[in-house]
Amino acid sequence: MTRIPYVTLDVFSEVALGGNQLAVIPDARAIPESMLLPITREFNFSETAFCYPAENPAHTAKVRIFTPGAEVPFAGHPTVGTAVALALAGATGETLVLEEGVGPVPVRVRAVADGRGHGQLSVAKLPEIGPPPPSRGVLAKILGLETDEILGGAKAPQALSCGVPFLLVALRDVAAVTRAKIRMERWEETLRTYWAPEIMVFALDPSQGESHLRARVFCPGLNVPEDPATGSANAVLAGWLAMRERTQNGTFRWTVDQGIEMLRPSRLELEADKRDGTVTGIRVGGWAVQVSEGTMTLPDPTVS
Repeated sequence: MTRIPYVTLDVFSEVALGGNQLAVIPDARAIPESMLLPITREFNFSETAFCYPAENPAHTAKVRIFTPGAEVPFAGHPTVGTAVALALAGATGETLVLEEGVGPVPVRVRAVADGRGHGQLSVAKLPEIGPPPPSRGVLAKILGLETDEILGGAKAPQALSCGVPFLLVALRDVAAVTRAKIRMERWEETLRTYWAPEIMVFALDPSQGESHLRARVFCPGLNVPEDPATGSANAVLAGWLAMRERTQNGTFRWTVDQGIEMLRPSRLELEADKRDGTVTGIRVGGWAVQVSEGTMTLPDPTVS
């Protein structure tokens, strides 16, 4: 038998039992490749992070991120949560650099104490714009909404990726966000093979301030029906919002509440830099709280 230590955290929440759950394996070297996905499914969180020694000695760790469906090159809540977990375990430095599939991802970590900390990642890849999405009418049928509840014009649906593609769908109001749901038969017909099959719906929430939004993220292609806090989707949302700012230079900030409908309230802090009308940097931050630690017992590989 092989015993593997792990910790779990709630990410993008200041308190335990909110945010997005994450399992972190601080040292995954003893785990066979064939067990990485089954272990992820055993935890049954939206993601599990496996840590290895960094290939570049100047970096903190190499991190592989798995959903219950597949490995992904980048994800926000595992990046922030893993950085906080490593800092709680003794990793030093104001900025930890995690080697991920998209490249090195720096995470600024602060206020690490009492089992929690704040992390802010800077994306390794600025938003890439994907092919045109299906029409608003088609998307409305997928989401169980009316066509006029999906914004058009300059705020029409758009697919972008900072490592993982998402289809961003701006809605008329928070009530529409709350009512949205994926009709799987419609999704299967239209979006399964699209460049960005995972959907983020969002709307301004003026009750919380002019720069505050409410969002939900549906990831059926990754075997995650709904995700309570999605850093990678919010990274592209920050790019989408910044592209639509009339100001050509500056740093813009927003807060996003996600996971409300799942009873896993999460808050993400977004920043984007623009220079001469071009987005030059994106950051996603929030709190993470360690909830548990333990040891997983794995069977030794069968010797034939």
